[in-house]
Amino acid sequence: MNTAVNIENIEKEIKELKQKRTSQLFLTWLRFKRNRLSMVGLSFVLVIIFIAIFAPLLTPYDPYDTNPFRRLENPSREHLLGTDELGRDLLTRLLYGSRIALQVGILIVLFEGFIGITLGLLAGYLGRWVDEIIMRLVDILRSFPVIILAMAIAGIMGQGLYNVVIAIGLVGWTTYARMVRGKILSIKESEFVEAAFSIGESTPSVILRYILPNVLPTAVIMICIMMPTALIASATLSFLGVGVQPPLPCWGSIAAAGRDYITRAPWISTSAGFFIMFTVLGFNFIGDGLRDAFDPTSKRN
Repeated sequence: MNTAVNIENIEKEIKELKQKRTSQLFLTWLRFKRNRLSMVGLSFVLVIIFIAIFAPLLTPYDPYDTNPFRRLENPSREHLLGTDELGRDLLTRLLYGSRIALQVGILIVLFEGFIGITLGLLAGYLGRWVDEIIMRLVDILRSFPVIILAMAIAGIMGQGLYNVVIAIGLVGWTTYARMVRGKILSIKESEFVEAAFSIGESTPSVILRYILPNVLPTAVIMICIMMPTALIASATLSFLGVGVQPPLPCWGSIAAAGRDYITRAPWISTSAGFFIMFTVLGFNFIGDGLRDAFDPTSKRN
């Protein structure tokens, strides 16, 4: 009889925990909305997403059409940001470039996030030799500059959009792994995890139903924080000639092409740099806002 009562109490506690988690998400959203920089960052990102979706409707030009007779024209009413070295409308290429930037950035954070969260979960939960192997691999990778390793991998694999994703993802997962491992270590000894095991929950069920939901806020914050890093890394590889290649309208390759004409047509490189800065700031503000919203005690004065 007492055992049945205990199991009923434990199930009630778990149910209350789930309800509390739902209310906490609502409070998190309210805290996020009160952060002005977070909302500014959200507006920046929404603008870039809007541009990426509706780029064909925002410009009458084709990003691949060249006109050798209109090379390096100054900004005008017809070409608001001028033309590039091949006579293509620069604004058009930058607008279409937002598609490439978001596509590459999202694929990178999903790829490296999947690797890092999975390995961090295994390291934190299983511990022992599994933890030792994974964390030593993390230490080895973090002892080298990410961009250097990514350049080496991209150079071996060759140029291309998906090769950039793989190259950066294979070296960028370490941050996720360390953060998730630390979170798992603090969660797996919690009372609600022990309660779940006491009512007969299996290990996979405990991981999916109780541990992962508590790791999710950390993962979301990490994805938003790592998105600017992914954008900058992919643009850097393209700028250095080992990433996304022309004629695809990539911001990094546009900036690289404009450096040869920096005195004659400075608007090429500076415009691409502005788009990169605008997008990176947006995701940075969102990441900072999410961190403060999920953990108000860490908010800086």
